[in-house]
Amino acid sequence: MSDLNLTFAPLLPWSLLAAFALLGVAALALGAMAGQRGTALRALALALVLAALTDPSLVTEKRDPQKTVVAVVIDKSESQNFGARAAQTEEAHKALDAALAKFGDVETRFVTVTNDASGNDGTKLFGALEQALKDVPPERVGGALLVTDGVVHDIPTKAEALGFRAPIHALITGKEKERDRRIELVEAPRFGIVGKEQTIRARVVDTGGDNARAPITVRRDGESLPTYSPVPGDIVNIPVKIAHGGANIVELEVPPAPGELTLADNKAVVSIEGVRDRVKVLLVSGEPHPGERSWRNLLRADANVELVHFTILRPPEKLDVTPSSELSLIAFPTADLFGRKINEFDLIIFDRYSSQTLLPSVYFENIAHYVENGGAFLAAVGPDYATLRGLYYSPVSTILPARPDGSLFEEAFKAHISKDGEKHPVTRGLPGGRSEPPQWGEWFRQIDADVLKGTPILSGARDKPLLVLSHEGKGRVALLLSDQIWLWARGYEGGGPNADLMRRLAHWLMKEPDLEEEALRAEARGREVTVERQTLKDAAAPVTATGPSGAQEVITLKQSEPGLWRARFDAREMGLWRFESDGLTALVNVGPANPREFREVASTTEKLAPLAEATGGTVRRLSKTSDDVTMPRLVEMRDASRYGGSDWIGVRQTGASTLVGVEVAPLGLGLWAMLGLLGVVVAAWAWEGKRG
Repeated sequence: MSDLNLTFAPLLPWSLLAAFALLGVAALALGAMAGQRGTALRALALALVLAALTDPSLVTEKRDPQKTVVAVVIDKSESQNFGARAAQTEEAHKALDAALAKFGDVETRFVTVTNDASGNDGTKLFGALEQALKDVPPERVGGALLVTDGVVHDIPTKAEALGFRAPIHALITGKEKERDRRIELVEAPRFGIVGKEQTIRARVVDTGGDNARAPITVRRDGESLPTYSPVPGDIVNIPVKIAHGGANIVELEVPPAPGELTLADNKAVVSIEGVRDRVKVLLVSGEPHPGERSWRNLLRADANVELVHFTILRPPEKLDVTPSSELSLIAFPTADLFGRKINEFDLIIFDRYSSQTLLPSVYFENIAHYVENGGAFLAAVGPDYATLRGLYYSPVSTILPARPDGSLFEEAFKAHISKDGEKHPVTRGLPGGRSEPPQWGEWFRQIDADVLKGTPILSGARDKPLLVLSHEGKGRVALLLSDQIWLWARGYEGGGPNADLMRRLAHWLMKEPDLEEEALRAEARGREVTVERQTLKDAAAPVTATGPSGAQEVITLKQSEPGLWRARFDAREMGLWRFESDGLTALVNVGPANPREFREVASTTEKLAPLAEATGGTVRRLSKTSDDVTMPRLVEMRDASRYGGSDWIGVRQTGASTLVGVEVAPLGLGLWAMLGLLGVVVAAWAWEGKRG
């Protein structure tokens, strides 16, 4: 392909050439008025001189034609999986590929768009379009074709923002007047104090519905809560009590509507992190002893602990004439502590307390009931436990996991983690515990006892149980069969993990999820879910994963450390996933709680219409009534104000090309130009000489 052009490169400025031309024309005019002969030859000579001074050239440009670039953006976001949209999209994709391939001067660029990993950015087609055309000059762009449901979240407000002048055509999947009912979170708290209520604000949106009330089912960690039935569009306040520390998973669900497009947005999930405001602990020391201060210091070191501490200075059997009223600053409020207010405590600790001190049997019974109803009890026992005065021979024996056999070991020994303790989260990985012997200081006294129930996690002298944990009804009990843990706190022979062990033990007693010995957990980062099984068993059973759509998959776990089994799982769907194994259930929400992609799922032609009209393009549905696709004809057009009709759409034929070579032929220079000018001058001279 070649283009021929005439160009000029004047040897003098154009203004000077113009002045010279005016002077020449004036001289010729005067000569003509005087009747001089040869005026025409003089004019020709002047023209040739002026042409020589402008240096005219014939320029031949050699160009390679460039193909018109047409972008086809295929929307494969989550909302395109509803109904027949995916099939319609695939059919349109193939039809456009075949139609554009027939144009020999068109380069087609297909772009597939999915949701981002977080799922909260919605559908962004125009960002992908910009990336696809970033290396294409604007004059080569012939148009863009979008195959989408019309719910796009990055539509430019003005056509100029596209960076090219070509039509935008949108081919919309789905059907007209689609119905969809969804639950929308208006306000969702992220944190809450354990035992207190938090309020979730939500509403039901029923697109294409009849505005009838729709019940909202509420569940917390799978447990059903009261149901609400608001009118669609009205905001409802849903109070939820924070049951425990860690993640409290709250599900809100509305039933499906007749002919509803999808059930993916009928459920919303809120994860509220439970935090403890204050932990109220009752510590009762049976007598003054060296370890009493260690307990007090440990509990007071935590600002979140509200400690009530009483020490029995004189047991009843001790012969002392000192009046009881002079042995304490205040009276021991047994009726309040172990009667009316016992349920206000999160943890009760008995330190070297015997059953023959101050408490009547009814208060021991209250402690047992307190534990069975969900309370936490820790007993660190001394030599009295091996006698008939010990706690085991009181009504509290129903919750104690080990029975003393009357023996007492008074010899040096080092506590060590038992076989089950290696798997238990309370003792697994305790600093210094993995070496043999453990890098801990020695103790010198332990009560021998037979474990009746529960799990020994520490062993002591002669490999006998030292620390036993047990579940009792809804509550928990820990029994430490020695009164010398204070030696660790004092740093004797290097001490030991006193603070770490007691902190973990207290959290286990208060049912912190991270310290459950039998637990199934799931954590999502983007679409990657980490499934974790904590167990004291020798193997972990497979986990069944159920997605938001109901599709299931079996996951095999691998042991990562004693008692801990893990697997990574790629979630293909956003929403609430349920993991089940051995009767345990874990819930995790993949993606945001109220994903942008699912806030509006009914297909629409309205969102893209203004931009398409501004570019001369069109917006049309691929199917109006059935799921069958009707494709418009595709044509190439020169520049026009409108690129579409009732059954056709057009792309702009750009005619772009690339310059590959230039040939220049000067017309005012060279031998032939000089001979022509000289010939005219000689002819004018000869003509005038002939006259004379």
